[in-house]
Amino acid sequence: MPFAKDIEMNAGTVATGREWPGPGSAAEQIVDPPRYGRWVAVVAVAIGLAWIAYQLLTNPGFQWDIVFRYMFSAPVLQGVAMTIQLTVLVMVIGIVIGIVVALMRMSSDPLLNACAQGFVWFFRGTPVLVQLVFWYNLAALFPQIGLGIPFGGPKFFEIPATVAISSFTAAMLGLGLNEGAYMAEIIRAGLLSVDNGQTEASKALGHKPFQTFRVIVLPQAMKAIVPPSGNQFIGMLKFTSIASVVALHELMHSVETIYNRTFETMPLLIVAALWYLIMVSILSVAQYFIERHYLKGWQPEVQPQLQP
Repeated sequence: MPFAKDIEMNAGTVATGREWPGPGSAAEQIVDPPRYGRWVAVVAVAIGLAWIAYQLLTNPGFQWDIVFRYMFSAPVLQGVAMTIQLTVLVMVIGIVIGIVVALMRMSSDPLLNACAQGFVWFFRGTPVLVQLVFWYNLAALFPQIGLGIPFGGPKFFEIPATVAISSFTAAMLGLGLNEGAYMAEIIRAGLLSVDNGQTEASKALGHKPFQTFRVIVLPQAMKAIVPPSGNQFIGMLKFTSIASVVALHELMHSVETIYNRTFETMPLLIVAALWYLIMVSILSVAQYFIERHYLKGWQPEVQPQLQP
């Protein structure tokens, strides 16, 4: 029978130990189909990149001499430093608030759960620009900010709101509280990704609740928390440009101050864009290494190839 003969031939091939796939095997005869669409896309991308390079080199509107003149000027560098400082502080506030709110949302206490849901609903539901302007103009509602007994009681400490809420404070509060709402959902999703059996096993070993969270749950949740948190960090670096509306001297406000005086708008916007690209690139590299660290032990092992 032909089928039996084929089985005998295949068995003979395995028994003789010949390499597979061999020169005459079916695997060697497989030919990839022509990919005309890929070549068309390559040509289109090449033409687009060539046009962009041509414009960058020949268009006088870019004014590269002005770009290089202001790239490392003192006002721009001060704006870069303020942007980095604000981003780090806002992310620290957001992460701390996010951890607390996430644990409240996962609590079995209905009051804590309701408060956490209300916090996320409010600060995630209102635009961050509105929050910034609100905090900056808080003195219109509360001219004095103090500490004391509420409902008309005596005050132990009091300070004018215009002194307490500066441009930096308003930006830090607006961006930090808004970021805390988003980080709470990211952290909660990461904690929920850990199987409940891990917590039960930790309890069986006699670990306390905080020890279970710190040693067992959080390290496993980090693989789900780090990627979106890195994206939030990068996004926050760019969102700090919104703080220019409250006259905070971050990067965007610094270049705005210069081009409002010199009317060199496009070159100064290019300076800001280049600095944002540099900072985002550095953060992207850091995010890559942090993700790789927390993915150790979770990536599938590469199986060695079978030898004939």
